[in-house]
Amino acid sequence: MAEPLFPCTVVGSYPQPDWLIDRAKLAGRFPPRVRARELWRIAPQWLAEAQNDATRLAILDMERAGMDIVTDGEIRRESYSNLFATALDGVDIDHPGTALDRSGEPVPVPRVTGPIRRRRAVCVDDLRFLRACTDRKVKITVPGPFTLSQQAQNDHYPGDRECALAYADALNAEIKDLFAAGADIVQIDEPYMQARPEKARAYGLEALNRALHGVQGKTCVHICFGYAALIHERPSGYSFLPELAAADCDQVSIETAQSGLDCGILEKLPEKEILLGVIDLSTEAVESPEVVRKRVERALPHCDRRRIVLAPDCGMKYLSRASAFGKLAAMSAAARQLRDIHAA
Repeated sequence: MAEPLFPCTVVGSYPQPDWLIDRAKLAGRFPPRVRARELWRIAPQWLAEAQNDATRLAILDMERAGMDIVTDGEIRRESYSNLFATALDGVDIDHPGTALDRSGEPVPVPRVTGPIRRRRAVCVDDLRFLRACTDRKVKITVPGPFTLSQQAQNDHYPGDRECALAYADALNAEIKDLFAAGADIVQIDEPYMQARPEKARAYGLEALNRALHGVQGKTCVHICFGYAALIHERPSGYSFLPELAAADCDQVSIETAQSGLDCGILEKLPEKEILLGVIDLSTEAVESPEVVRKRVERALPHCDRRRIVLAPDCGMKYLSRASAFGKLAAMSAAARQLRDIHAA
């Protein structure tokens, strides 16, 4: 089936049910970089089944809300990055190190003590489950190599660049396996490129392209200002975005709703599809379709409509389920309005 004009998707995460995870604990801390099993409400022997059930509900919500491309909602994850980060050889998670979060706060992180190796496919079973639950296009997310290197204490490699390149090699194998298992899109989350642009310019793009080397399939890079529930201030522009014109990806995912981003910056990415963040995640209030449509229309003078995919600003993990569903439904309705206006 051909993809419609202004297709709709999520960035990655969708709210986990209160019966599955302690959402008060989740919201009261920064996203964990090491494992945080204390967040789960379900006993270990039943956790996988409960996560499967909650994933089915998330997929169903996305379908009912009108998403053309769905994810698994990252329902099985404690954070967007720690599932992959703690599944690698060469990383000590029992004796974690410390690194500064993007807010400047010290947090426990995986400690790199040897060569980083992927011992097994990490997200392939999740992708296969997603693929079996829907006939729509599917996307799955992985953390990017630069972000992983910033969320670790490097006690093995001579420098952060070498550490990021090692993460890139592990991710390259994972991404290829995800496409082989049926992914339509694989998204690489690189929020720390925005948070630490000087380091990103030094070696972040090199690491990202190494992770994408030889990959056959549509790829997206997500770059953001951080979860709105945790980081409330938004700059008016990105500190690292035009540089992604040189990334070996097909799509770039950005935020425009809460920040009121000047969409003229999109002219710096003339070859990329744009996941246009048009849903404000700083509030539970559900936007009207007209508000969402106007956010999309701000971008149209700067980006061909055939290259725009509608999405929330970032992951929806910290919203209530009712708010998240309502916001996605409003976005889908805005897309229908836009198709009527711009179909010619």
